[in-house]
Amino acid sequence: MLRRLNKALPGLALGIFLYGIAAQLIGVWLVKDKLQYSTGLWIGVLLAAGMAVHMAVVLEDAVSTGSSQGKLVTMSLLRYAAVVLVFFCIMKFHLGNPIAAFVGVMSLKIAAYLQPSIHKIISKKKGSEEFFEDKIQEMEKNEN
Repeated sequence: MLRRLNKALPGLALGIFLYGIAAQLIGVWLVKDKLQYSTGLWIGVLLAAGMAVHMAVVLEDAVSTGSSQGKLVTMSLLRYAAVVLVFFCIMKFHLGNPIAAFVGVMSLKIAAYLQPSIHKIISKKKGSEEFFEDKIQEMEKNEN
């Protein structure tokens, strides 16, 4: 499904979640309140993933239907308002550590920088798998 929206989106989502796992493994040793840190971090990571999907949907809509610049700006402001609302809820209801949530949201930026490398690794792996699948199919045809 993600690939239908944007070819880069699966690699971006993978990068977001890998960053979340790394931040969880590293950060959990550095904080006193591990539960607040973990919930804040994963709220931020999920928010970053949602932002990535929303951006892909808005960009696809803009390209396919020729949306106006005003609609793009409105959608960007809506996305940022959602982030502010989530952070407000985190702080008001003590759902998690807001700094950890910010670290989680920053996974979108880190994943965007790492996406070309992740895409290259995935492409190599898929390329080798497809190569071997083709060779196996070729060998099966030769046996018949």
